[in-house]
Amino acid sequence: MARKKRRFTAFSLSFLDIMSCGFGAVALIFLIIKHGSDHDIKAENQDLAAEVNLLQEEVEFGREHMVLARNTLDSTSDELAKTQGLARRIIEQIEEIKGNIAEIDSSTDETDIARLQEKLKKLEQAKKQLEDENKKLGNNVRKFVGDGDRQYLTGLRLGGDRTLILLDSSASMLADELIKVIRTRNMSDAVKRDTEKWRRAKQTVSWLVSQFPQDSQYQIYTFNTGFRAAIVGTEDRWLNVDDRDQMDDAIKALDSVVPQNGTSLERIFTAINSMSPLPDNIILITDGLPTQGMNAPRGNTISGKERVKLFRDAIDVLPKSVPVNVILAPMEGDYHAASEYWRLAMDTQGSFLAPSKDWP
Repeated sequence: MARKKRRFTAFSLSFLDIMSCGFGAVALIFLIIKHGSDHDIKAENQDLAAEVNLLQEEVEFGREHMVLARNTLDSTSDELAKTQGLARRIIEQIEEIKGNIAEIDSSTDETDIARLQEKLKKLEQAKKQLEDENKKLGNNVRKFVGDGDRQYLTGLRLGGDRTLILLDSSASMLADELIKVIRTRNMSDAVKRDTEKWRRAKQTVSWLVSQFPQDSQYQIYTFNTGFRAAIVGTEDRWLNVDDRDQMDDAIKALDSVVPQNGTSLERIFTAINSMSPLPDNIILITDGLPTQGMNAPRGNTISGKERVKLFRDAIDVLPKSVPVNVILAPMEGDYHAASEYWRLAMDTQGSFLAPSKDWP
């Protein structure tokens, strides 16, 4: 029996296999294409985001600098306005000065010149009168300025043709208290020369010589158990006040004096008798009564009564009719000094001064 011929159908197994393979291939291609697109899009999005961030930073940077630029512009505008105003005022002042100069030039004539010359002549005469008065009063040879440029009023009589200054340079001039004197006298000479009391005594001498009349003479002696002139070699010789350089040398020489030893008024008063001519004014700067006469004491101590006796013995050899002005810086424990020196000043028609510690 003959086999029946198979009919062709479009939905046979082979056809479905082919279609399935085709669809699978398409799906595979689609998946591959989709994955690559997502990756590219993602990468592209990242690049765009980076560019956006960069642009935002640039915008912020620009905004900040724009604020700074505005502030700088405002400051520059203010400075410009001030400069323009200042320039305008300067120009106005220049024009005003030019106008004044022109006015002066136009108004100056021979009458004005003569009037100015007459005024100048009167001023020169007034200047000469002041210089003459200063010569009578002193103070123009050497200047002394105290704290705050004060003017000092004292009862000291500083006139006379020949003034002798006697400066006590004994160990007691190191301090106002005995315990401090004992402590300081064992120190170096540099320390002794720089003690407050001794510096104050030297300043007193400097003030005194600045008050001397210009046409007078002077001498400065320092004394303890002996004596010497401030300028060594000028003993028994009077110095001229109008020699300013020599006066400065005399004051400067006191800086080399070291307070030491005891005090002998009798020795220095005896030396005054050998001066020729005698002084007509004596200024004595001291702090207490003497501790010895012409000779050294036998013991290491001396009583108050003995010191009074030594003082009165010294007065007996003092030249008569010579005023003695006393400047006393009282020493601790020397109770009789003030009364004895006051009596000496009164008996000789001199003056007595016990200044404060800030004088002169």
